[in-house]
Amino acid sequence: MSEKPEFILDREFDAPRDLVWRVWTDPDLIPRWYGPTAQTIVHKFDLKPGGLWLGEMKWGDNSKFSKIIFQEVVPQEKLSWHDSSTDAEWKITASPMMPDWPRVMLITVTFEDVGTRTSVRLTMMPVDATEAENACFAAAMSGMGKGWGSGFAEIDELLAQLRSAT
Repeated sequence: MSEKPEFILDREFDAPRDLVWRVWTDPDLIPRWYGPTAQTIVHKFDLKPGGLWLGEMKWGDNSKFSKIIFQEVVPQEKLSWHDSSTDAEWKITASPMMPDWPRVMLITVTFEDVGTRTSVRLTMMPVDATEAENACFAAAMSGMGKGWGSGFAEIDELLAQLRSAT
């Protein structure tokens, strides 16, 4: 595989961009949609280039830890970060669920006004990945829309609640 695989997901939300941005960047709101089938715990969240987001997703007695290092933060326009699986000490490790999953992923999210709605584009691609890691990511891409789609459905509900509270 000579080209880097890239996953792209476009979605429109029925809310203004400032509110959609808030749902993506408020550490009190993120657990309400991120990883909808798990309990999401935000251990640290420092929204700035070079800042860390340390997160844990729990399913009963099992946990998956991740370290995110923000690369770009352009308020209400763009977020990008490097995302890695870690152990409980926040040291980068192979994913416990998929050993050939790329050690570092670049995730970029852009936000654009579409009238009173907001268009979001999410892209994911491996960083400095081996051939096996690129192949693992490419093989998983067909199901990634379902996982993110579940989270986006939760965002829809959260946005409706936030809009009705104002």
